[in-house]
Amino acid sequence: MVRVELRRTFGTVAGLYDRARPTYPDELFADLRALTDGDRLLEIGCGTGQATRGLAAAGFDVTCVELSQDLAALARRNVPTARVEVADAEHWSGGPFDVVAAFTSFHWLADGYGTAARLLREDGRLALGGTVHVLGDDRFFVDAQADYDAVVPDPANAPPPRPEEVADLELDPRFELAARRRYVREIEYTPDAYIDLLATFSSNIALPAEQRDELFRRLHDRAAAQGTVRKLYLFVLTIARYRPR
Repeated sequence: MVRVELRRTFGTVAGLYDRARPTYPDELFADLRALTDGDRLLEIGCGTGQATRGLAAAGFDVTCVELSQDLAALARRNVPTARVEVADAEHWSGGPFDVVAAFTSFHWLADGYGTAARLLREDGRLALGGTVHVLGDDRFFVDAQADYDAVVPDPANAPPPRPEEVADLELDPRFELAARRRYVREIEYTPDAYIDLLATFSSNIALPAEQRDELFRRLHDRAAAQGTVRKLYLFVLTIARYRPR
């Protein structure tokens, strides 16, 4: 399934997405506020508002552009102080903004840097937040590869990388690195909660129902056999200064 179709899958599980997806660390938003100038911030692809809450609490004047009407409705409910518009950010007009931010959404844009450049003021900041599943102490994520290989065989199947193996984001030449911060956080899931989380990922949503159900059954059984699953997250904040050429 192509990128344009996959990025539209999240709206089909809006309520589950809002409940199951992890929030970002408070320290990330405090750092973003300290490392940027100006209050006017555009968030691209806000989902149900997981990051929007932190941005508003940090004192930003937040405008959001979200592709899914269902996700946007939840974002408005969750963060009533933010302005949330339903649109494709690559074709939306507004700004200029002091900060353009995208949290685990930038890779869905065909021309993310061009979109940010169009919507930022000169010398504005692009803030990119990423969430990476990394390998911690729980062997579940190594052993579970047998389930993926059995149900969704793919040469790319592999355990998650260790935190130190996650590469830094390469920036477009129009943007100059201003700061980079990393935060590590472990979340413990019950078997049911872990499957709920998996059900919010586009690659799983796009699977045929029978295949997805079998994969989830195996993973749930494996998680239940050990009681809980401890998933390690690496949150990465990259801040870049816009330098038009």
